[in-house]
Amino acid sequence: MPMPPLWKASVALPKLEASDMASLLELASDPQAVLIVEEPFGPGAVVEALYTEEPDAAWLSKIAGQPVDVAPLPDQDWIKLSQEGLPPVRAGRFFVYGAHDAGQVPHGVIPMRIEAGLAFGTGHHETTALCLAVLSDLAKRRTFTNVLDLGCGTGLLAIGAVKLWKRRVLASDIDPVAIEVTDENAQGNGVGDKVRAVVADGLTNPVLGASAPYDLIIANILAGPLTRLAPQIVAALAPGAMLVLSGLLTNQEKMILSFYHRLRFVGVWRDGPWSALVLEKPKR
Repeated sequence: MPMPPLWKASVALPKLEASDMASLLELASDPQAVLIVEEPFGPGAVVEALYTEEPDAAWLSKIAGQPVDVAPLPDQDWIKLSQEGLPPVRAGRFFVYGAHDAGQVPHGVIPMRIEAGLAFGTGHHETTALCLAVLSDLAKRRTFTNVLDLGCGTGLLAIGAVKLWKRRVLASDIDPVAIEVTDENAQGNGVGDKVRAVVADGLTNPVLGASAPYDLIIANILAGPLTRLAPQIVAALAPGAMLVLSGLLTNQEKMILSFYHRLRFVGVWRDGPWSALVLEKPKR
């Protein structure tokens, strides 16, 4: 699998300013991902934004109001290296683990083995764990028969939905590598016949259109795409359908909700600076 070139922009600042800086970089420069790395026992943090093309360091520094360092990431499977050895994750009813933790699966959980690879989403990021917890909570109250995981990454959330509701799930991502990883993870978790993954930018792909309307859409992507795709996402929901939005910071909640004002607010889940919003489309 070819390694896509990646660039990292980094800016060091106090923890209290990290969420605002992450929002600024995301909305102003369209990165692939934004991360906040906090000092465990100190006042500082580093905001990192990842790009597929070299960003303009001078322009980023200008909008940030302080120096932003831009550097290429090593030509290696850096996502895999960063995730190897990470502990398993317990989120809601799920237990997410890698090969090195295969012997640690406890009883009474829904296990999912997700290997580190060239796609985002192993459950270790707060937003992914939040979405798993939300799905676990929804499963206590409802059954969904037509689910879309929009921006699937490793396919973790699509696989989780299959395991909860025993139905076929459609997954999509703009990145072809993510689709390969999703297919591999679905096969590895015994649900390869129930996860269909397609390359798609938004919901314009004919496969996604033909499968609409959905009674559950999960979109764990960045705030920028969530705002741009809002009309498509709302239109693809069936009356009474649920929508889970994540990949956003707590200081972006009101902005995101303004783009989905036609939907009923159900609740918000938070972990540190990150949020997951749960909305419902009115039945009439």
